[in-house]
Amino acid sequence: MYGWNEEWAEKAAPYFSEEKRRIAGRVTQEHKGMYHVWTEEGTLLGEVSGKYRFEAIERGDYPAVGDWVVLEGRIQEGRGTIYHLLPRKSCFSRKAAGLTTDEQIVAANVDTIFLVMALNQDFNIRRLERYLTMAWESGSNPVIILSKADLCEDVDEKLAEVNGVSFGVPVHVVSAVENEGAGITELMDLYVMRGKTVALLGSSGVGKSTLINVFMGEEVQVVQDIREDDSKGRHTTTHRELFLMPEGGVLIDTPGMRELQLWESEVGFKNSFEDIENLSLLCRFRDCKHSSEPGCAVEQAIEDGELERSRFNSYIKLLKELAFLERKASVKAQLVEKQKGKQLTKWVRAKKKS
Repeated sequence: MYGWNEEWAEKAAPYFSEEKRRIAGRVTQEHKGMYHVWTEEGTLLGEVSGKYRFEAIERGDYPAVGDWVVLEGRIQEGRGTIYHLLPRKSCFSRKAAGLTTDEQIVAANVDTIFLVMALNQDFNIRRLERYLTMAWESGSNPVIILSKADLCEDVDEKLAEVNGVSFGVPVHVVSAVENEGAGITELMDLYVMRGKTVALLGSSGVGKSTLINVFMGEEVQVVQDIREDDSKGRHTTTHRELFLMPEGGVLIDTPGMRELQLWESEVGFKNSFEDIENLSLLCRFRDCKHSSEPGCAVEQAIEDGELERSRFNSYIKLLKELAFLERKASVKAQLVEKQKGKQLTKWVRAKKKS
């Protein structure tokens, strides 16, 4: 259940012993350092051990929704202590909101990411490019879900725009209102199957909670009415949560993201802007900046109408953001090494005293 298989059993085996009765579990919710963890003994409320907290250097070292952990359970109390985080096979991360350069893990160990974008006033191709970049980097397979088709009068036109930037990523148009969720059955058959984990990502009010309810066959997430003034749904999901499908698949619902900053997205960036990257190879100069150099294939494509200027501007914006993040990360790496040295010194002193 919850995606446990032989691969995870092998990863967890080194942490088990006859002396210490420890079990594996999957994080279904996280709130202020406390974790709801599903285990074969039931769902436990867990927190990391003191040693775990001492050894954790960065925010990303702590468990997130979707992670598998090894813990010692106090079953009668309904609680447990988390000692180990099993290596993640995929991880959708963003830069945490604010001025600090910290990784915020949105969902871990996900097989497929549903990038949900509504076909009403939420529709934004530039934001979709950003989501695609981060989805490719996560190690999961992106799938684009265009929701609220019943509120759109030009579905084909918007679908063409999406296909123009998605480069082979599956795109599905759905309405969870009309025909009791027409097209959603296909999503379940293709992606939400036993042993697989799907995360739903998108901005507030795009219909993620509605999709969850349709998938689950019951109302597990509260859905509010659409505002009449801007055709947007009111945001209801306030935290990440993992749901077990009746058929055995796993769904992760996430809050709408007001701020979506990149985090180590170099590979995802190249996948998302494959057209511009390929054009760059045709430029006369290898270090072409595409800003007035002679023989620039990118500028020529824009002039010929083969590439939209707005897409190129988005490319440049994200490229600058990645470069800035890389500089900040380099400085932070030095600070992390310094912090590790301090922790080691503290540990050595404690051993001497004992």
